[in-house]
Amino acid sequence: MNFIDLNKQQSRIKKKIDINIAKVLSHGHYIMGPEVNELEEKMANYVGVKHCIGVSSGSDALLIAMMALGIGPGDEVITTPFTFIATSGMIKLIGATPVFVDIDPRTYNIDPAKISSAITNNTKLILPVSLYGQCSDMDAINNIAKQHDLQVLEDGAQSFGATYKGKKSGSLSIVGCTSFFPSKPLGCYGDGGAIFTNDDILAKVMREIRIHGQDKRYSHLRLGINGRLDTIQAAILLAKFEIFPDEVIKRGKVGRRYTDNINVMQSTIVTPEIQLNCTTVYAQYSIMVNNREQLITKLNTMNIPTAVHYPMPLHLQQPFYSDQLNLPVAEDVATKIVSLPMHPYLSSEDVEKVSQALV
Repeated sequence: MNFIDLNKQQSRIKKKIDINIAKVLSHGHYIMGPEVNELEEKMANYVGVKHCIGVSSGSDALLIAMMALGIGPGDEVITTPFTFIATSGMIKLIGATPVFVDIDPRTYNIDPAKISSAITNNTKLILPVSLYGQCSDMDAINNIAKQHDLQVLEDGAQSFGATYKGKKSGSLSIVGCTSFFPSKPLGCYGDGGAIFTNDDILAKVMREIRIHGQDKRYSHLRLGINGRLDTIQAAILLAKFEIFPDEVIKRGKVGRRYTDNINVMQSTIVTPEIQLNCTTVYAQYSIMVNNREQLITKLNTMNIPTAVHYPMPLHLQQPFYSDQLNLPVAEDVATKIVSLPMHPYLSSEDVEKVSQALV
């Protein structure tokens, strides 16, 4: 059993992938080729925004977005301590300071009720992460931001394809970012990412930043980075994007099957809780258990792979370490969370096998 099975997906669309790659090899526009524009148009339409900017990774998407929003040294960015390091790493890399607040014990996303008390005169941005495939409570977050004249940037690296009250992840704030890392719900065969916005000016600035701040050849209006999405990766994503809506449905079925099976056992296992009027793409199917190490050992002996997303909150790690912070929910979840095999092609028999093994 595979934790994520990209081979089954590839066998489904290999002919289309081969055709798309062959087109790129034929026209030879390996950087900013026509496939990049085509992908951006299709993804903007899918998310429901005016602009999609394809970039080199989800991390660079966050960096470019914050550069365009004017975030820099002396600024504070409120975010979650319970996620992959890239989010806070980009905040620190740009010269700003990540300010961590605790998470919601049900969704594991940033807890909006704890944001206001963390706002200072230096706060410029709220950066929620839509963890495990489910969007943060963006209405509450946007309302807080409006009250304090702050901007909101959604890190949707794990939630592309999810919806929040009928709107797609990526369209829920002034700027949204996602990742196309291979293991993501929509992944390429390397690094890649995208930025979404309805703001024409921001879109122009972000397109310039991703090409060294260039508005036209050898004319540079601002500081930028080499943040372009490779044409071949765009071609691969175009092939994958054709089946993505179907894969989102399949992910939902697998996730619900897990939850139904586990809850029937009436155990102490805590299954994912999905917010009302929201959907998730189950980037991970993560449960809370009291005996994580023993369970992982047991599952490994049964050839059932697991992963821990994430074993240590960021405020306890060296780049961000603070012994002044009291974030009990994040610290508790980090000791109990474990992710089970999850992908669109996981059979009902495999879900049943994993579920029974948890007893």
